[in-house]
Amino acid sequence: MNHGRKAARGLTGALALLVALTAAGCSSKATGGDGNGDGTAADGVKSGTGVTDKAIRLGALTDMTGVYATLGKSVTQAQQLYVKQVNAAGGICGRQLELTVRDHGYDPQKALAAYTELEPEVAGFAQFIGSPFVAAVKPRVDGRDKGLVLPQAWSASLLGSPYIRVLGTTYDVETINAVDFLLKEKGLKAGDKLGHVYFEGDYGQNALAGSKYAAGKAGLTVVEQKIKPTDNDMSAQVAALRKAGVKAVVVSAGPRQAASLVGVAAATRFLVPVIGNNSAFAPQLLDTPAGPALEKMYWFASPSLPIGADTPVARKLVADYQAAYPGQTLDNGIVAGWTAASVFGEALKKACADKDLTREGIDKALLTLNRHDAGFGLTHDLSDPKAPSSRESVILQPDRSVPGGMRTVRQPAASEAARSYRVG
Repeated sequence: MNHGRKAARGLTGALALLVALTAAGCSSKATGGDGNGDGTAADGVKSGTGVTDKAIRLGALTDMTGVYATLGKSVTQAQQLYVKQVNAAGGICGRQLELTVRDHGYDPQKALAAYTELEPEVAGFAQFIGSPFVAAVKPRVDGRDKGLVLPQAWSASLLGSPYIRVLGTTYDVETINAVDFLLKEKGLKAGDKLGHVYFEGDYGQNALAGSKYAAGKAGLTVVEQKIKPTDNDMSAQVAALRKAGVKAVVVSAGPRQAASLVGVAAATRFLVPVIGNNSAFAPQLLDTPAGPALEKMYWFASPSLPIGADTPVARKLVADYQAAYPGQTLDNGIVAGWTAASVFGEALKKACADKDLTREGIDKALLTLNRHDAGFGLTHDLSDPKAPSSRESVILQPDRSVPGGMRTVRQPAASEAARSYRVG
């Protein structure tokens, strides 16, 4: 969810320039008699940007028309469902939640323009897809804006900010857990070669750091294959990995690239286990020609149990989501969106109890959530901005026979290597 369209430095520089230009054109916070500014409401609660006597405004910067359109749609609809249910129960702090959505289509200019447009109007962002875009606004968030951002991205480069909080394992830690699964359950052993196909840019480089660390611990050799998000045919990569004699493959790319890699490998009888990061699978792939191969030789790591998990929260969410959006595909974007919305909601409830719904009050409230359970198998510790909220990963396997198209093959766990790894 954080895949750049150019090399990391070039994209970062271009985004930084865009941030500077857009910030210059919109530098004032909204204030005034509607309560959308610093002040104290009639109920004695301090209010700030995005908060009135009657409403708490949140933003969602999503991708509903670009490379992650399927994910963006699921995340957004789950968050809209959360807002609807919270408001039906009376809201938070006597105020109704309002979620304003902007589709950036995974375009840097649109993403940063949307941030600049909404930032003066909202208390924070319950969604921001695209870690290059989040990283680009990070200096502005940390230096002036200070609004809470919960990105749907898991790059370690986003750690360290008290306002931008990664929910779950970062890509490097997640990849370490994925390699541990290959070692313990798929026959990979010391002396073997491990292939790694990864997107250029922040996502791929962060995942590669994890595979190299895990390989060093286990005595493996990593064979790298760097690709671009526009590369959809993995035939050349499969041929190169076969020639190198790799015994397993990690893929840190998008669902389309993972499906191509597995499909080509199966067709050419290159039958090695393949495991991906959490953003390298979508259940819609099971309806493609690669579907049967994915069910047999593909796994992926996840920061949560799947949408079809047998937990009370998962069962209720599935029923509520299907009632709200009949006929829509179930996927883990729903889990990601619901988890982020619930974390933001809990921070708002704590801030209300502290009588401080300013951005500073909301940020402080979030730091008190050191054992937040969103109902999908992992407990999140949000007290340390320098650390991911968890080092545990769930290993899932595509399976069209279960709701959401994925089943759990390893429960939430952090490998020894993941626990010892120094993030960042």
